[in-house]
Amino acid sequence: MNGEKRRILVTSALPYANGAIHIGHLVEYIQTDIWVRFQKLCGHECYYVCADDTHGTPVMLRAEQEGIPPETLIERMHAEHLRDFGDFLIDFDNYYSTNSEENRRLAQDIYLRLKAAGLIEVRTIEQLYDPVKEMFLPDRYIKGECPRCHAPDQYGDACESCGATYNPTELLHPVSVISGARPVKRASEHHFFLLSRCRDFLEDWIRRGYRGDSPLQPEAMNKLEEWFAAGLKDWDISRDAPYFGFEIPGAPGKYLYVWLDAPVGYMASFLNLCRREGLDFDAFWKPDGGTELYHFIGKDILYFHALFWPAMLHFSGYRTPSRLFVHGFLTVNGQKMSKSRGTFITARTYLEHLRPEFLRYYFAAKLSDRIEDLDLNLDDFMARINSDLIGKYLNIASRSAGFITKTFGGRLGDLACTEDRAVVTACQEAAEELAALYEQRRYGEAVRRIMELADRANAYINEHEPWKLVKKEDRQARAQEVCTTALNLFRLLTLYLKPILPGIAAEVETFLDIPPLRWQDSRALLAGTTIRPYRHLARRIEAAQLQALLADSREDLDAQQSEHTRTRHGQAQQPRSAPPAEPIAETISIDDFAKIDLRVARIVAAEDVPGADKLLRLTLDLGGETRNVFAGIKSKYQPEELVGRYTVMVANLAPRKMRFGVSEGMVLAAGPGGKDLWLIQPEEGAQPGMRVK
Repeated sequence: MNGEKRRILVTSALPYANGAIHIGHLVEYIQTDIWVRFQKLCGHECYYVCADDTHGTPVMLRAEQEGIPPETLIERMHAEHLRDFGDFLIDFDNYYSTNSEENRRLAQDIYLRLKAAGLIEVRTIEQLYDPVKEMFLPDRYIKGECPRCHAPDQYGDACESCGATYNPTELLHPVSVISGARPVKRASEHHFFLLSRCRDFLEDWIRRGYRGDSPLQPEAMNKLEEWFAAGLKDWDISRDAPYFGFEIPGAPGKYLYVWLDAPVGYMASFLNLCRREGLDFDAFWKPDGGTELYHFIGKDILYFHALFWPAMLHFSGYRTPSRLFVHGFLTVNGQKMSKSRGTFITARTYLEHLRPEFLRYYFAAKLSDRIEDLDLNLDDFMARINSDLIGKYLNIASRSAGFITKTFGGRLGDLACTEDRAVVTACQEAAEELAALYEQRRYGEAVRRIMELADRANAYINEHEPWKLVKKEDRQARAQEVCTTALNLFRLLTLYLKPILPGIAAEVETFLDIPPLRWQDSRALLAGTTIRPYRHLARRIEAAQLQALLADSREDLDAQQSEHTRTRHGQAQQPRSAPPAEPIAETISIDDFAKIDLRVARIVAAEDVPGADKLLRLTLDLGGETRNVFAGIKSKYQPEELVGRYTVMVANLAPRKMRFGVSEGMVLAAGPGGKDLWLIQPEEGAQPGMRVK
């Protein structure tokens, strides 16, 4: 890696202030946060700013519906958005609002600069007017038939069926989305930004861009070539009252269109940060300032960010973006997010059921530097988290730390063995390759490489079997070396995953009793230091959690259909009765119960049993002692799902000789059997060997 310290400003698209953050939004903010965290880990001066996009008709109308001023609505949404982002570990250096004095001054100044450059023109145009609401209708508040392919129910600016763009007045059979009335045409003076005169600059910018390299991905370049071929249209940047936004200087009753002041919100948020932290605003926004500027955006707003925005910046005297990082959309289980299916999942609903790191990891594992849609397949999500994060990565610490704590007082050994040092060195050498993948936003490749390293670490532990070494007094020193090596590998993997899993990384740093990890720490070693007792860092995802998540996300269809819950005779339908529970067994005494020794156990290995239809062979760690148990759970669980999982076993059950081998205990499960079976799990923090009382 180049040791030169860079100065970087990063933004994500501004979420609109009239709705909750959902997991589709989070594709962008998570990938941006990962990239920023990586830059900061490398020691670069990097700032990540964003803001709520607060102006326009939708905010105005929602506030009107709620009977509150728009400012009250956007203040409430700002608090909710900031809370959700924070709980998803999105670490903005500043999260602001476009309804700010900084944004007003910057947006109006840019308008005046563009006007002075001869790029603003006032024209009289015809617009669609709602005679009931007495207002001109924005594009998205008009629906009708596409004038190109004749698809019905299309918005006033573009057809989702054929992809055509058009003027709202071209729409066939238009209807106002607000009132349902048929709009009429009315004339009005509007201000236009003459984008058609910026073509030479824009063609040069997209080809040469930052340091002689295009600022766009190949797919985005191809799209811009299509737009150039079709001809660039001048941009209507004004709206008539009533409108919630900034007034155009010298034009009473005319307002800057939200899409002009929204990207200026990037600048305003950074200016607010600069005033608070004493930073140099001009160094990041003047041309040739020696800094870097990156925008992460969705493919649906490429036109604004690749044409209008750089042209606005350039002709008003500011620098243009170094690069635009464009991504695709999110689907869930292969389909568009849906409230009726429960797959329109808000950030808050997700957080009520699952850890934020799980979604961060899954998105990272599927993200690349290309403009590709991403699918959240919930079965794959559960399997990948359980296999990768729990069964591979965290399993390394849970298999090693207990021996260090119990047998060696928490003190790590040395890495004197040539084999051990070679294993750690091989993991250290991956740092440069992984850094390049993070820099290029090829997160999926980085995750695959890190999991390969985790597999090697687990193979090393399997080969040396510290649980056996620690039982032999003359081999305990070797057990300490093996566990020390494993925890060095765990520390390196934590560093490599830290941009993706910042919360878990912080817990690991506390457990290992080390300062916050930096990328340069990949060359360091842990030896001879003392660690704290290991606490379980994450639990596996259960299918029941995902079912509850979907249920909570689903539209309240029962409420919508409440009028239909009565029969035609007017009697309320009775809910179905639950099946009768299994009868309670005969009463036993406390002395009878005390004879059963229940222990927390960690499943260190699981495999199919040849010739057995229902059995899995489990290797259970009881805190330094291992047991072999046959469990009739094959119909519910795959072996790879179980590795690293905690459960409860009967530890003092007499060994039972079976034709497949000897079973040395019994694991506990609930349910009638078959697929309706659930292994009993202890609360987070319980350790192998603890007695259940």
